[in-house]
Amino acid sequence: MNISDAARHAGLPPKTIRYYEDIGLIRPRRDANGYRAFAEPDLHKLSFLARARALGFTIEDCRSLMALYDDQDRASAEVKRIAEDHLAEIERKVTDLRAMHATLSALVDACAGDDRPDCPILNRLGADTTRAS
Repeated sequence: MNISDAARHAGLPPKTIRYYEDIGLIRPRRDANGYRAFAEPDLHKLSFLARARALGFTIEDCRSLMALYDDQDRASAEVKRIAEDHLAEIERKVTDLRAMHATLSALVDACAGDDRPDCPILNRLGADTTRAS
């Protein structure tokens, strides 16, 4: 199977598949003409990577998860640790996004949005936070 077919199968752009090959996440065989020839195991790995990346796992996490997936003697505790670490990072990001939402909501509510030049949003964005109070 060529890269276009593999891309359709995995739901990934060909450019992403080339990148995954460049960084060693996949290693499809090459035909005599030098073209990539994707086999069923390659398609499975690409689908695995697509799902893991859709969940926000980093490339290095994906590398570790794929190695663990291939290791029949793996300990599920290691897989769980990677997933728990990622979940904690997501929770930190959600907390940060909630704080950003609250701040921006307050600024939007404070702005009259009329023809006057005074704007609390611009005032806050332009505030010098480096000066001591």
